[in-house]
Amino acid sequence: MYTIIKKEELSPGVKVFIVKAPLIAEKCQPGQFVILRIDEDGERIPLTIADFNREEGTISLIFQEVGCTTRHLGALRTWESILDIAGPLGQASHIKKFGTVVCIGGGIGVAPVYPIARAYKEAGNKVISIIGARNKNLLILEREMAAVSDTLFITTDDGSKGAKGLVVNPLLDLIVAGEDIAQVMAIGPVIMMRGVAEVTRQYNIHTLVSLNPIMVDGTGMCGGCRVSVGNENKFACVDGPEFDAHEVDFDGLMIRQRMYRDMERMEHHPKEGCSCHR
Repeated sequence: MYTIIKKEELSPGVKVFIVKAPLIAEKCQPGQFVILRIDEDGERIPLTIADFNREEGTISLIFQEVGCTTRHLGALRTWESILDIAGPLGQASHIKKFGTVVCIGGGIGVAPVYPIARAYKEAGNKVISIIGARNKNLLILEREMAAVSDTLFITTDDGSKGAKGLVVNPLLDLIVAGEDIAQVMAIGPVIMMRGVAEVTRQYNIHTLVSLNPIMVDGTGMCGGCRVSVGNENKFACVDGPEFDAHEVDFDGLMIRQRMYRDMERMEHHPKEGCSCHR
């Protein structure tokens, strides 16, 4: 059992849990994730480790309530427990001194970007961060990202905070202005990551994306998280979650992400008897 020692709402429908998990906190690295199960009847869902404190033996999990399981998870209270948390899983981010690194987070993707940006900064890189959301109320971790960045750009779709537009706009401005960018890391909606990849490909800038396709066991056994990278099948859970953005088949990934769209729509209007109502 893993006890929730702190719970906070970062934006409407987005929550952060600080969970007591000393063995995971001891081993985890930026870029890795866990798979949790709320109770015996629950499904397994992957969540990125948004932060960790080795001394206190805790990990931070940030999630958005979009379906039955995440709504059930969000209803848990401080000092209640999660039955299973398996991890750390996946390959850790490759952190070293590259030079100037641009870290881009869209929506809930800011959560996994944060520990990676912090690690890049600690390794001696110049970190330029770009975070975006549909509106100012949906922005998360703004203060934390500013603390680990030399420069922070904010964009919102409606212009309610920062620059109006997409996260690729400040990136393109930096490139055109002559910023010597060694690497770009982008995490967020698939369409956002594809847009970043299309921009950086034109300028031959090494770009990584972190993929979060449908995942079940997290060990490569089920094949649910299969993605095409460089015309080869890869499993996001064991080969990733980070991949070279210029080699990812984003079209195929988007098709796979839409496979359960009808079921997801149903979960937004759950019937009585759904596990969310327990």
